[in-house]
Amino acid sequence: MAIGNSLSYPPEGLLHGYQGDNVAIKACMIVFSAIAWYNAVELIILIFLTFNRYSGLYFWAMFLSTTIGVIFHAIGFLLEFFTIGPIGLAITLATIGWYFMVPGQSFVLYSRLHLVEQSPVVLRRVFHLIVFSAVVILIPTTVLTYCTVYVGSQASIRGYNVMERLELTWFCAQEILIASIYIFETINILRLRPEKELHRSKLMYELITINLVMIFLDIALLVLEYVGLYTLQTTLKAAVYSVKLKLEFGVLGKLVSLVHTHRSDLTSSEYDEFPNFVDPAQLTGDITHAAPMEDERRQSRPPWGLLPATRDLALDAIIPPSAEYIHASPAGYRRSTVY
Repeated sequence: MAIGNSLSYPPEGLLHGYQGDNVAIKACMIVFSAIAWYNAVELIILIFLTFNRYSGLYFWAMFLSTTIGVIFHAIGFLLEFFTIGPIGLAITLATIGWYFMVPGQSFVLYSRLHLVEQSPVVLRRVFHLIVFSAVVILIPTTVLTYCTVYVGSQASIRGYNVMERLELTWFCAQEILIASIYIFETINILRLRPEKELHRSKLMYELITINLVMIFLDIALLVLEYVGLYTLQTTLKAAVYSVKLKLEFGVLGKLVSLVHTHRSDLTSSEYDEFPNFVDPAQLTGDITHAAPMEDERRQSRPPWGLLPATRDLALDAIIPPSAEYIHASPAGYRRSTVY
């Protein structure tokens, strides 16, 4: 069996386990799997301690990507590379874990995108891209995996090697695209009012940094794949995705801080506009503008209201219903509501 990145031979470790005598590689595979399991257990605890309501796309994407995704993926490939148990069991566990871990990460990224992206067209296209990827990439990769293991024909082996590189590149590019949209929109928010709120600006820069770290982790997986280190790439993948899911909790916490900062800024700025003898707390409506017509009300609804799949996203599980926060738009900031 050829070792490396040749398309004519099965990846090292796929059929008969890891046959090399490199102790460092074996140790790395065990360490990567242990990191993935540790992070997954910690994430499960954090999920149930953090969320007030166990519902919504963000909760389920995070929960399933952690429990079934990371854990199954790490167990499956460890059984496969160390030839523990039947290969069919190992491949099935790894495949199921891959289903939930990789597309699940994209859904986690998507489920908080509406907090900074106003365009319903962009949100809808990102959603359709994720669904398209799940159907077009997962099915042929699964078929070629089992054909390589149980049939072993030259065509299936070459097809699997090509598809393995394609699916990794595709999903990495997809996650980088979503993270880039998030970074771009976050920078736009900073440009709108660069002089306001040093704390808010610091949060924005931290959010950008976290998304850049996720991008670099994806690039690391691509490098390992294309240099032919299949055993390290597949075991590291579970660890990388567990780290990215933990970073999501960092993003979530900072978004909550940003929401409350925006609400405080809105409240203080609105109160400053009234004279001393007026109690703004007693005002129940907007006295500066006429009541909008019904058509205008429909147009002013948040873009995620147009997408049924996004009504229970992201901060819905931890921010009280009808919590208000500020969205950036070309005309400036406006108040929106999380439903």
